[in-house]
Amino acid sequence: MTLQDVLSDLHDKTVAVIGAGVSNTPLIGLLRRAGVAVTVHDRKEADALGEQYGALAALGCTFSLGEGYLDTLTEDVVFRTPGVHPNKPQLEAVRARGGVVTSEMELFFAVCPCPIIGITGSDGKTTTTTLTCEFLKQAGYTCHLGGNIGKPLLPEVDTIAPDHLAIVELSSFQLMGMAYSPAVAAITNLTPNHLDYHKDFDEYVAAKTAIYTHQTAGNRLVLNADDPVTQTLTLNPVSVLSWCTKKGVPETGVYLKDNVIYIAEHGVSRRLMDAADIRIPGAHNVSNVMMAAAIVQGYCKDEDIVHVAKTFGGVEHRIEFVRELDGVRYYNDSIASSPTRTMAGLNSFDQKLILIAGGYDKHIPYDVLGEPICEHVKTLILTGATAPKIREATLAAPSAEKPEMHDAADLRDAVRIAREVAQPGDVVILSPASASFDAFKNFMERGNLFKQFVNEL
Repeated sequence: MTLQDVLSDLHDKTVAVIGAGVSNTPLIGLLRRAGVAVTVHDRKEADALGEQYGALAALGCTFSLGEGYLDTLTEDVVFRTPGVHPNKPQLEAVRARGGVVTSEMELFFAVCPCPIIGITGSDGKTTTTTLTCEFLKQAGYTCHLGGNIGKPLLPEVDTIAPDHLAIVELSSFQLMGMAYSPAVAAITNLTPNHLDYHKDFDEYVAAKTAIYTHQTAGNRLVLNADDPVTQTLTLNPVSVLSWCTKKGVPETGVYLKDNVIYIAEHGVSRRLMDAADIRIPGAHNVSNVMMAAAIVQGYCKDEDIVHVAKTFGGVEHRIEFVRELDGVRYYNDSIASSPTRTMAGLNSFDQKLILIAGGYDKHIPYDVLGEPICEHVKTLILTGATAPKIREATLAAPSAEKPEMHDAADLRDAVRIAREVAQPGDVVILSPASASFDAFKNFMERGNLFKQFVNEL
């Protein structure tokens, strides 16, 4: 099935697109250019959508806006934005009357002419996805990077050839209800996350496992053998399994022994590289390199992997160096939207830090963060909805030594406080352990504003 086949089939159907945000705007444009009638359903009213409303109206869209935007879904085909749970009663009603509920990502999987490599997980998926793409580009492949990282890939599917590769980061939101799985799938780890969206952790895990549920014979699955949740997953029996581990030697996969990374294939091991030669800092990035190396087996030579691992400087917003001012180094780790991500960032430095944390509350536990903060943080600056939870976890930690704590009105105020308390030799890091939606569109906007505020000092 090609994209043109799908668009032709939609000509005699009514189509709804839920959400006029970044991920769906290119989809709406694609549908309208093909002559498909589109109704945009969005919680925001026209004035709140601003210029976006005018642009979509100019394309010829009709609208259903405001609080009841999901109650007017009468269309034949509904494209769901990832932020709307697929089991919403209004979407169940669409299915009950014979309508189709799909998504931009699901349609991309259906029509993409080349193999898809998909990566998901609670932590490390952005760096792992980026490393995977860099390894493959070094090996000479034409790669298309997108999904939960970068841009939607559906609008450029006509430029993708069968011998290209699509590398896609996938969130639980995108995976939930998906009827397709990638040719190569990977799960970095699974810890409680997005419990404001999922009814419980079991639903979150089930959403993630959709990445391999529909794999076919010969498709590959890469898992983290050191993660207690991935160890217990019910696997697709046709998936060809590879493991990443720092605690043993897998039959097939990538492992770490005596600080050296090895690749194992059917019980036979070969040396890849010294972990100390990886340019990006932190034990978690050793794991990310290992996972990406396992993913690209069969596509890349070892020297391609080693070259990139030694030269790759890291992903924007992930322990990204911003500047040094008066002997103080500032780092942007805005992508750290969960406690485990922040813990990995704290472990990347060999000194106590000035930490800026807090943000949108995803209703996940923060107790695990208290002791790492006491161990690795000298000054804790809190802002946002999760500030009380992080403070409580820190105060409840067993450690007798607690960091100095400050409350900030907002991110700019947090940067100001950090500047005031920092001494030469200190490291200031924004690593929120929380999502950004309380005050920002996404973690990229939050990170960019942090860099702006730091550079204005």
